[in-house]
Amino acid sequence: MTTTETDSGALEAMLAHHAALADGVARRVGALRAAVERQDHQGASAAELVAYLAKEVLPHAMAEEHTLYRAAAAKADLAETVAGMVDEHRKLVSLAERLAKAGDGAAAAAEAEAIGALFAAHVAKENELVLPPLAADGAVDLAGLLVQMHRLTETAQNETSLAEDLASSDAEATLVRLLLGAAGQLADAGQGDAACKLAAEAWATVRVGRPDLAVRVTAALHRLVRSVTSEPVMLSTGRKEPGGTEAALLDVRTLAPAQRHEKIFATYGALGPGTGFILVNDHDPKPLRYQFEAEHEGRFTWEVLEAGPTVWRVRIGRPADATSGAGDQHGTGLPTGAEPESELDVRRFPHGQRHDVIFTTFAALAEGAGFVLVNDHDPKPLRYQFEAQHAGLYSWDYLETGPERWRVRIGRLAGQRA
Repeated sequence: MTTTETDSGALEAMLAHHAALADGVARRVGALRAAVERQDHQGASAAELVAYLAKEVLPHAMAEEHTLYRAAAAKADLAETVAGMVDEHRKLVSLAERLAKAGDGAAAAAEAEAIGALFAAHVAKENELVLPPLAADGAVDLAGLLVQMHRLTETAQNETSLAEDLASSDAEATLVRLLLGAAGQLADAGQGDAACKLAAEAWATVRVGRPDLAVRVTAALHRLVRSVTSEPVMLSTGRKEPGGTEAALLDVRTLAPAQRHEKIFATYGALGPGTGFILVNDHDPKPLRYQFEAEHEGRFTWEVLEAGPTVWRVRIGRPADATSGAGDQHGTGLPTGAEPESELDVRRFPHGQRHDVIFTTFAALAEGAGFVLVNDHDPKPLRYQFEAQHAGLYSWDYLETGPERWRVRIGRLAGQRA
C-alpha cells in the first residue's frame, strides 16, 4: 500500500470518527430537548450528554491539539484557524461545566443547544479547512498522526502533558468533575445504579495515574450509593476454598479509609483461579462492588456473608475460568502445563505505592503459591526488604533481567507462614 493510499484511508477514518462524534452529541442534545419539551426531569438526559463529552469528545479534543493541530499550525495560512479551534475546545469545556450545574430544564436545554451548535460548526471547520490541506501535503504523515491520536485519546486521563491544554490547568480533574456532575444528575433523576457505575468508571480510569483524584471519586461513590435502593446480592452462608481450607480473612477496619481499596484490589490480584478471600469491613462495601464491576467485570465473584449493622463480611473470589487480566503465561518461566500465576505489573503505579502493593500481594499468598513481579528496574532494593521482613519465608527467582523490563517470581515457601 502506498503512502498516498495509507493517508487516504486515514483521512476517511478521521472523517468517519468526526461524523460519529457529531452524531453522538446531536442525539444527546435532541434527547435532552425532548425531555424538556415533555416536561420530564431533564437530569438523566443532561447527565448523558455531559458524560459523553467527558468520556469521548474532550479526550479526542486534547489528542487533536497534540497531533493534527500542531501539524496544521505549522502552516502559516492555517495558524489563525487552529488558534480559533483551540479556543472552541475551551468553550466546549466551559459549556459542559455549565450544563452539569444547570438548575432547571430551560437552562439545561439552552446550554445543550449551545453545545450542539458549537460542536457541529467545529467539526465542519475541521473537515473543510484543516484536514484537506494536511491530506494534500506529502510531507505530512496523516496515518502517523491518526495512530498518535488514538494512543493519546486512550490515555488522555493519564497523560500529564495533556493537562496544560484544557480550560483548567488540570485536565484530569476537569474531566472527573464533569463525570461526577453527570453522575449526580443521574442520581437526582432516580437512576442511582447508573450514577454509581459512571462514577466507578471514572475511578477505574484515574486510580493508578491520579490516586488523588481516585480518592475524591471514591468519596463521591460512597455518597451516590445512598441513592441506590435495590439490593442485587443475596446473603450466603459462606463456602470452603479448594481443598477444604478456610478462606483468608482481610479485615480492613483498622486501615485508613484511603488505604482500604488499594489493599483489597492488591489482595484480589494475588488470587489464583477458583480461590477467594473474605473481606471484613465496618460499612456496606457496595461502592467497592461498583469499582470491581468497572475494572474486573465478569472476572470476580461477590457473596455477602454478613450484612451489618456493625460488621459486613463479603467473600470476593476469582472464578475458576477467569484470568487475572494482567498478562498471560507466555514467558513466565513456568513448566509446560503448569498453572499460570498472576502477574503484578507495578510499572503502572507511582513509585511511592509500589512496595506497599507488592507486600500486600505477598501477604495474601497461600503456601506454595507465588506471583510474577514486573518492574521497570532491577528490584534489588525490594529483595533486601523481603530478606529483612520475610527471611526464610519467600522465594525469589529472576525470569527476565532487563534492560527495560525485569520479571521476578516471588513465592511463599510451602510449610512457611509469616
